Amino acid sequence: MDHNRADAGDLAEYGYEQELKRTLSAWAVFALGFATISPVVGIYAVVQLGFVFAGPAWIWAVVIAFLGQLLVATVYAELSSQFPITGGVYQWVRRLGGPRLGWLVGWIYLASAVASLTTVAYLGSSWLHMLFSDSALSPVAHVLLGVVFIAVALGINLLGVDPVKHFLNAGIVAEGVASIAVSVFLLLFARHHGFGILFDTMGAESASGGSVAAGFVTCLAVAGWAYLGFDATTQVAEETEQPRRSVPRALLRSYVFVAFTVMLTSIAVTFALRRPEDAVSGMTADPVFDAVTQGLGGWSEKPFIVVVLIAFFACAISIQTYIGRAVYAFARDRQLPCSAQLAKIGERQIPWVSLTATAVLAGLGLLLGLNGNAAATLISFGSGGFYFIFLAVALVALFARLGGRWNPAAGEFRLGRAGLVINVLAVVWLLFEAVNIAWPRAELAPPSGSWIQVWAVVLVFSALLVVGLAYVAIAKPHTRLSPNPSTEEVKAL
Repeated sequence: MDHNRADAGDLAEYGYEQELKRTLSAWAVFALGFATISPVVGIYAVVQLGFVFAGPAWIWAVVIAFLGQLLVATVYAELSSQFPITGGVYQWVRRLGGPRLGWLVGWIYLASAVASLTTVAYLGSSWLHMLFSDSALSPVAHVLLGVVFIAVALGINLLGVDPVKHFLNAGIVAEGVASIAVSVFLLLFARHHGFGILFDTMGAESASGGSVAAGFVTCLAVAGWAYLGFDATTQVAEETEQPRRSVPRALLRSYVFVAFTVMLTSIAVTFALRRPEDAVSGMTADPVFDAVTQGLGGWSEKPFIVVVLIAFFACAISIQTYIGRAVYAFARDRQLPCSAQLAKIGERQIPWVSLTATAVLAGLGLLLGLNGNAAATLISFGSGGFYFIFLAVALVALFARLGGRWNPAAGEFRLGRAGLVINVLAVVWLLFEAVNIAWPRAELAPPSGSWIQVWAVVLVFSALLVVGLAYVAIAKPHTRLSPNPSTEEVKAL
């Protein structure tokens, strides 16, 4: 097709050949973003802790986090329109902030992404167990079921782009329709409270030393976990038809639609809980499951578990999809050990070696599940690490914009003068939220956890940064980049 040839020519201007199969429509990219952010996985990441720290008023933390991350998603949309290249944040920071900084941001991004795949597989395995058994789940069984998630995600990805598209489309139907339909039913027929409950903490501030403000800020840190993954759309730019237009639109549409579903489900669950005070005290460990099964009846238990499982599998598949592309983009630029192998493209025009390598790494991460405290550390970093990436990208974009190194008007997604205001507001939001998520809180650590769990995000991020800096200093990967006369590489930094 003519536009495919034009897209390949566009890619050549950045110094790359068209190796991946360019068959993804705007809808397929939307499906990838939807499955990665995942309203079901997102709501389960925040609802229980939200009640504990802010009571029914936790809804407002979800709303604020949505607005803050919408600013970030808009900056990402501008960048993806300007640079329609697989690699996303690595490519953007490399070109606007310099190759050394690009490598460091890409390195931490890869680590966070692998941790998120491990986290989704680990959490999803509990639901897989619930589908077949009511018995307690042992640590060994937990890890093995997590391996099943990663194996399925890898297997579907290795079949090629088309099977991934079909599965994610089915996932949208199952997850999106079911979530919205169940939420509407709960609001219409299983509502036990009025709108006023959304302004009631029900004493949840006791978990934060009696301070309502402290409890809400903690809840806001947790709410940020629900809005991760919209950048997955940028990793398939070289497989997308007309990416300068399709990718930013799919990014924003998937984010807004997921956010709408998350907020609708949050309100429905809060209104439907017969005893929300039990969720605040922790007696109700799973408010969503309780609200749904009480509202719909006992028959809905297994069907609801199936819907949640579909969401977790779709999320794992989509994460595996974009991680494989991120590693491929890194390896194609000879930025990693064994780059020649990791950059290989198979007969189905997919980076099968990178996909396999990341699945193995995520599987090894599941071994931390043998120790509950170690698993909690991984989950904390898997959520918090991305906010440091968001902040780095937003800052680099802002400085490049102000310094004249980036002209957003060259992309098809243009915000004009509003782009600068949005970029500044995104940086302010991310400075607050990154510190808020990383802030050491004993109340967010496991009851039997050590200081390592309390400082998990800071410790893991610092360790990765030290390793990354050492690798840059010793291996000098930035010197292996091929010169690209059509793209200005910033050599400062």
